[in-house]
Amino acid sequence: MAPRTTDEAIARDDDPRPILRAAIFDVDGVLLASPHERAWREALDGYADPGAFTTAIYQAKVAGKPRLDGARAALEAMGVPGAVAKAGAYAKVKQARLEELIQAGAVKAFPDALRFVQAVHALGWLMAVASSSKNANAMMKPIRLESGAGLLEVFSANVCGRDLQHGKPDPEIFLLAASQLHVAPEYCFVAEDAPAGIEAAIAGGMTGLGVARLGDQALLREAQADLVVTSLDGVDLAALRAGRLCRTAT
Repeated sequence: MAPRTTDEAIARDDDPRPILRAAIFDVDGVLLASPHERAWREALDGYADPGAFTTAIYQAKVAGKPRLDGARAALEAMGVPGAVAKAGAYAKVKQARLEELIQAGAVKAFPDALRFVQAVHALGWLMAVASSSKNANAMMKPIRLESGAGLLEVFSANVCGRDLQHGKPDPEIFLLAASQLHVAPEYCFVAEDAPAGIEAAIAGGMTGLGVARLGDQALLREAQADLVVTSLDGVDLAALRAGRLCRTAT
């Protein structure tokens, strides 16, 4: 499937898309290097060979989805018999392992993400954080920006870990974030690392910023991301100040 547009089209002065003025951020893989993938893999013991759970499976089938949906998708992707019936137990083991890893300090913030969040905040933009993970707030709480502010303090809306009717790729979580910012969806961009998250942003009428930290640019473009970068340092802040999303000149 061809991209909806191109980086150059986003940057043009005659771009028909609305001027952006609000940002919505996913957490795992965008703001934080969390141990979610590791926990999913290590929880597989007894269900499948943990070595079969690749990063490609995680990104394409699990990342960005609610826990139970991710568990079922992972087991199905590896051909585990009775995946639907086993998903609940697998998800429970994964959650317990994740909590152990969080307590052990296995969560790190991406430096480029902290720089970008601080820069967008300095522009005076409204920002929201939106993750289906119920662990997102606990993981973000100790993280501080260079300004000294806590990461969670700079967001005007926080819809992480909500019990929603639909998970990504349904846009419900991002539409809720936009409504809490009191900004129409078309004026928001969503920073996401997972194809399901990009699909959700596009379905909600928002601009999708794909963050390809794992060499998965093709998957994010296939999901119709408007712009794909390998680091948030690659977003042109001068253009963003004018409400346009494009990459920095090289």
